[in-house]
Amino acid sequence: MVYVDTSVLVPLLLHEPHSLAAAGWYAREKSELVAAAWCVPEFASALGIKQRTGVVNAQQAQSAWARFERRVVADLRLLPVTPANFHRAAELVMDAASALRAGDALHLPCAEAAGAKRIATLDDALGRNAQRAKIKLLALRETR
Repeated sequence: MVYVDTSVLVPLLLHEPHSLAAAGWYAREKSELVAAAWCVPEFASALGIKQRTGVVNAQQAQSAWARFERRVVADLRLLPVTPANFHRAAELVMDAASALRAGDALHLPCAEAAGAKRIATLDDALGRNAQRAKIKLLALRETR
């Protein structure tokens, strides 16, 4: 099982600097893919930010949203987010050394609760904290 962070879903479904790396990983990955249901509003938020900043227009955002919904149905098992997950995320962000933001911190306890042994993320802080939690970080970034 591989836990997939929203930071991978965005470049997988929109053209971004790490899109080729995300697509290559996705094409090769044969394990079950899981993510917290939190990735749904988080992905929508990324689309909203990209619209507000002029990176994508409304039509492009709607198209990406439709691709996201299809991908979730076909390939991604969404995990519930429990009060215990929120509490653990709060503990993580209260530790300044974690360098985690609240939304990113929520992914880690969800991955732990699911028993994920590997995580796909492009977020450096989440990756470092996942490794501390004994979850293997998958190398997705393109190397030059």
